[in-house]
Amino acid sequence: MSSLKEPSFRQSVDMMFNRAVAVMDLGPGLVEKIRVCNSTYTVRFGVRLRGKIETFTGYRSVHSEHMEPVKGGIRFSLGVNQDEVEALAALMTYKCALVETPFGGAKGGLCVDPKAWEANEMEQITRRFAYELIKRDLINPAQNVPAPDMGTGEREMAWIVDQYARMNTTDINARACVTGKPLNAGGIQGRIEATGRGVQYGLHEFFRHPEDMALAGLSGTLDGKRVIVQGLGNVGSHAARFLANEDGCKLVGVVEHDGGLWDDKGLDIDAVLEHLRAKGGVKGCPVGTYVPEGASLLEAECDILIPAAMEGVINLGNAARIQAPLIIEAANGPITAGADEILRAKGCIIIPDMFANAGGVTVSYFEWVKNLSHIRFGRMQRRAEEARSRLLVEELERLSADKGLGWTLSPNFKRRFLTGSGELELVRSGLDDTMRIAYQSMREIWHGRPEVTDLRMAAYIVAIDRVAQSYRSKGL
Repeated sequence: MSSLKEPSFRQSVDMMFNRAVAVMDLGPGLVEKIRVCNSTYTVRFGVRLRGKIETFTGYRSVHSEHMEPVKGGIRFSLGVNQDEVEALAALMTYKCALVETPFGGAKGGLCVDPKAWEANEMEQITRRFAYELIKRDLINPAQNVPAPDMGTGEREMAWIVDQYARMNTTDINARACVTGKPLNAGGIQGRIEATGRGVQYGLHEFFRHPEDMALAGLSGTLDGKRVIVQGLGNVGSHAARFLANEDGCKLVGVVEHDGGLWDDKGLDIDAVLEHLRAKGGVKGCPVGTYVPEGASLLEAECDILIPAAMEGVINLGNAARIQAPLIIEAANGPITAGADEILRAKGCIIIPDMFANAGGVTVSYFEWVKNLSHIRFGRMQRRAEEARSRLLVEELERLSADKGLGWTLSPNFKRRFLTGSGELELVRSGLDDTMRIAYQSMREIWHGRPEVTDLRMAAYIVAIDRVAQSYRSKGL
């Protein structure tokens, strides 16, 4: 097929949306209301840098206000454009609906190369962009709550929350205006790793269902499964580390911007990440075999392929050569609509992005709740939990001594049982529960309706139905 026929990212989202609504009982007016992006604000602002005025263009799209506030990251990239931001905002609407976080969908973007500017210059640029959005209520704890995305992180969120607080000095909930903040600025434990952890929990749930594994030609557990990860940014690096170090997966390949690494016996992910941090790429890494044409590793033989970087990396040009029987989309839109069709025809199982990378928005929701409640999770109940557990352990040990039974609890069990749940444990518990329930809601549609042939279609149906219910309850 010619690459000219490749749909844009936004067209891909629309095509996947259309596949789902074709089998749903929704009126055409409601379908159109859900599909369209409600509003996009474009801002162009100047910042004096290095002796001259530089002009930057930024966007904030609101796809759906069926629930408020709306939620969605802000990305800093030279590739940012209105179409991409609107497509990502639509995905956020469906993602929030699927994992039952009470938000509408939004997205933001700024055309800037963060690597081209010093930290103090990036702060000036970020604060000015935030100022333009805040004064129009496009950043507000009750209306529009951004988060980090590609090219942004804790640092940028700290600048934005400080800018908001300066402009809204009496807002007691100012810290809830963005999520993904550093801990000392109102962040939450487990937020940085959240999307990668969500990918891990999503795979855990998939592997709990032998029927689903069989459709991908897989069996057993994650232990020993051959994995390839494309993109070792925040999401890919955490997912790779958790799967390799905690689940026994064999990380046979990684793909980065400057090439790839391969090792049949499994790469040492910690050594790879250390080299990547030091050198900015994988070339020259002491572990694995360097592959200059990294993208070719997407087509290598493995059990699980994890695209975790940009949209459209699996497309009409390479879809037919992809060998992985199971793909989990850690990035947004890494598989184009055309490639999706080819892969489904081959029998490949795709765990879709709107579920797979929902860990970020789920933990962002927990952070927002924490900021509004003004108390750290676990602070009220942790020691009460420990005291109750200690009562039980002491009673068991007393009974053993009284009856001369001579048994003792193993030290490891005792330590773990007597440790109450702090913020990190509660965040992980909430994320795991969210990913399990969301997966089960998808598979129920997938296996329960013959016209639904794959998990992506099922995910869209679940999400669109929930959005439709919200609009109906508003009288639309």
